[in-house]
Amino acid sequence: MSFGLLGFECDEGVRRNNGRPGAADGPKAFREALEKINWHTSTQPPFTDFGNISCEPGDLESAQTALGTKVFEILSQQKTPVLIGGGHEIAWGHFQGISKFLGKKNCGIINFDAHFDLRPLLQNKLGTSGTPFLQIAHERQAKNLAFDYLVLGLQAFSNSDALFKQGQDLKVSYVLAENLEQEAPEQISAILKRHDHIYLTICLDVFAESAAPGVSAPQALGLFPGQILPLLKQIKQSNKLVAIDIAELAPHYDRQETTAKLAANLMAYLIS
Repeated sequence: MSFGLLGFECDEGVRRNNGRPGAADGPKAFREALEKINWHTSTQPPFTDFGNISCEPGDLESAQTALGTKVFEILSQQKTPVLIGGGHEIAWGHFQGISKFLGKKNCGIINFDAHFDLRPLLQNKLGTSGTPFLQIAHERQAKNLAFDYLVLGLQAFSNSDALFKQGQDLKVSYVLAENLEQEAPEQISAILKRHDHIYLTICLDVFAESAAPGVSAPQALGLFPGQILPLLKQIKQSNKLVAIDIAELAPHYDRQETTAKLAANLMAYLIS
């Protein structure tokens, strides 16, 4: 399998969502951490680097469109996009390219995240880092296609009753962080059976603050990396991954490159 690395230098979605900006610097820190990875493959490293898409201040929508265009280009070259953000607004731009490439083919979404990211759009239908999966749901509905979305590692205290209701209305599947090891393998198996293609997205705020301090919304009760590795292996071995991204790496808040190293190692685990 061949991969295409693409960065999304963007803070606009986090800023609109009243979070801590800093994720625009994520791609640089990620690449620096990735350079230290020992690749046990014949090609070092096993991807082509397509550079970055940047976001001009206030113009998230154009940046997401440009991201989708580049993702489509990568997919058209028979490569699997591996993206690094940027806030989780990366997901809406990323999915635009996936959707264009797949057309009417089915695609399930697996998100490791403390949040649903199904918040209401702002005025004039503007999105944020908290709205990408609502935007994807609207896109799928407009095309009369299924929206099949699984969130793993959700934090009950980080999502309002309204967001749980929105998830229920959209028939979103989820596993709370405290139930991950008991419930996630079965949920993953079910979504893999339903789809030929899987888009995997990891928001680094799913992890405990000690493991991922460099994020916009650190989690006191988050997961630890070892908890998700068996689940990533389960997804990887399905051979159904069409695209991967990691969101919310904010180096300004990191400690000793802990979060950047985590992101780089997670990506290496998935693509090596």
